[in-house]
Amino acid sequence: MVFDSPLGLLTAVEHDAGLAAVYMAEHKRRPALETFGEAVAPAASRVLDATAEQLGEYFSGVRHSFSLPLAPVGSDFQHRVWAALREIPYGELRSYGELAAMLGHPSMAQAVGSANGRNPISIVVPCHRVVGSDGSLTGYAGGLERKQFLLELENPSRTHTEALF
Repeated sequence: MVFDSPLGLLTAVEHDAGLAAVYMAEHKRRPALETFGEAVAPAASRVLDATAEQLGEYFSGVRHSFSLPLAPVGSDFQHRVWAALREIPYGELRSYGELAAMLGHPSMAQAVGSANGRNPISIVVPCHRVVGSDGSLTGYAGGLERKQFLLELENPSRTHTEALF
């Protein structure tokens, strides 16, 4: 399902009755469209309808967490990192090192960063809340402008940016 957002078009992908992915238009490491499977009519998928509704609430500032069934594809380590990302509260930041320490592996910040960068469920699994050890904005599959937009949406007092689109 493709729908509009303040970040531009978002593509949501369902797999095994769960949300498998949310991709932005210029997403790095975005899979080829033919790997998305059959297109589902919007009314035919409760998961995708709920995804669009909850993301709309998030962008309007009334939703701070998501309650969607998730079905991302990844290794056990990636799943542990993605679960840790969901533990970062709305409006807060963590460094890659802090995330690695949360997982009990403080020396694995680089591996955590790699798993973070392969998070297929943007926004819902909030990889945008992870920054460099000095607080700098570092890589984001949707682009740093989108990451900054999301961080400002969640905590407007942190920075101020002009509208993206």
